[in-house]
Amino acid sequence: MNRHHLIGFVLCASMVFSFHFSLFASTKALPLSDSATASVITCGPGNDFYLAFGHSAIRICDSTRGIDFVYNYGTFDFDTPHFYLKFAQGQLDYRLSRTSFNSFLATYNYERRAVWEQRLEIGPQEVNNLFLMLEWNYLPENRYYRYDFFRDNCATRVRDMVEGATGHATITYDESYDGQSYRRMVHESAGDCQQWWTLGVDMLLGLPADHRCDEREAMFHPIKMMQTFAGSRLGNTENSRNMVGRPTQHLADHREPLSRSFPPLVVFALVFVAVALLTWKKLWPRWADRTLFVLAGVVGLFLCFMWFGTDHYCTAWNLNILWTSPLLILIAIRMEHSPRWALWLQLGCFAAATVWVAVCGLSAAIIPIILMLALRTATLLFYRTPSAA
Repeated sequence: MNRHHLIGFVLCASMVFSFHFSLFASTKALPLSDSATASVITCGPGNDFYLAFGHSAIRICDSTRGIDFVYNYGTFDFDTPHFYLKFAQGQLDYRLSRTSFNSFLATYNYERRAVWEQRLEIGPQEVNNLFLMLEWNYLPENRYYRYDFFRDNCATRVRDMVEGATGHATITYDESYDGQSYRRMVHESAGDCQQWWTLGVDMLLGLPADHRCDEREAMFHPIKMMQTFAGSRLGNTENSRNMVGRPTQHLADHREPLSRSFPPLVVFALVFVAVALLTWKKLWPRWADRTLFVLAGVVGLFLCFMWFGTDHYCTAWNLNILWTSPLLILIAIRMEHSPRWALWLQLGCFAAATVWVAVCGLSAAIIPIILMLALRTATLLFYRTPSAA
C-alpha cells in the first residue's frame, strides 16, 4: 500500500468511525439491513461538450429501511458568488448531493442518456461502511470539495469511496488497460463531431495532460471506470471474486445524433493557403500582420495566466505559448524593425511547438496556424529593408 492509498484509507476510516459514533449517539438513524446493496451508477455522455465524458454516482438501496438514494459528487451551484471567475481560476467547489434513485433516473431519461448499474459484490459490513461514509460526507460542513478535472472529480470520488469501504480487502484492478494519456481520452470522448471543442481544449491543456495513466488514474473517466470495475477482482489472490456483478442497463441512449461541423483543420489549412498566396503575390497587407501577431500574443498572455495565475493542475507547462508567444506583440509593434534575434527566436519556438503538437497528438488544426505565423515572421526576417537590418 503506497502513501497515497494509506492516507486515503485513514481518512475513510476516520469518516466511518465519526459517523458510527454520531449515528448511535443520536439514535435518529439506523444502520442498513443485511439485504442492503451498493452499486456504482454510470451515465452515458450527453450532447454538450461538458457532458461528453459521462457521469458516475453511487446508489445505496435498502428496501427494508425504505432507502434508495443516489449520491452524486458532480453538483455545483451557478449562484456561487463570482462563479465564472472561480471556475476560470480553478477555485470552484463542487459538492455531494443526494437524491432518490427514481428522481435521478427521471433526469437522465429526460436527457435521453444511457444509465448502467454495477452492483458491488461486497458484504453487509462494507455496504454499511459505504453508506456511513457517504452520509458523513453529505453533512453540510463536509459536502464541498475543490474540483479537479483529472484528479478529483465525480468519478474519482466514487472510486475513493468504494476503496475506503472495502479497505480491509485487496482490490486488483483490470490490467488490460493500454495506458492512454489524459489528452487522448479527452479526444476520444469528444469524437469527430466536436473537433472545435477538442482544438480549444488542446490549447488550454499543458504537459500534465500527456501523462500516461495507469488503471486507477484512468478512472477519472466514468466510462473507463465502469470498464475497469467490470474486470477487477476483490480479495486476495487465493480467494478473490469479481468486484461487481453484470451491469444492468436502466436507460438506453436515445440522443439525437450530433451533426458534424466543418473540420477546423480544413478551415485553417485553407486560411494558410490563402495567406501563402497573398505573401507570394506580395499582396498581404501590413495591418493584417499586426492583427495576426497581436491576436496570437494575446492568446499567449491568456495561456500564461492559466498557467501561473490559476490553481488548475492541467493548464501548467503549456507549451502552446511557444507559438502564441507574447514576443509576437513586440514583433507586431516593431514589424520589419524588430531585432533579428527576436525573429530568429520566434521561428525556433514555432519549430519546437510543431514537434510538440505532432509528438503529443494535439489537434492537427494547430499546425497550419503555426505555419501561417512562421511564414509571416520569416517574411519579416528575410525580406526586411536594408535600413531595418
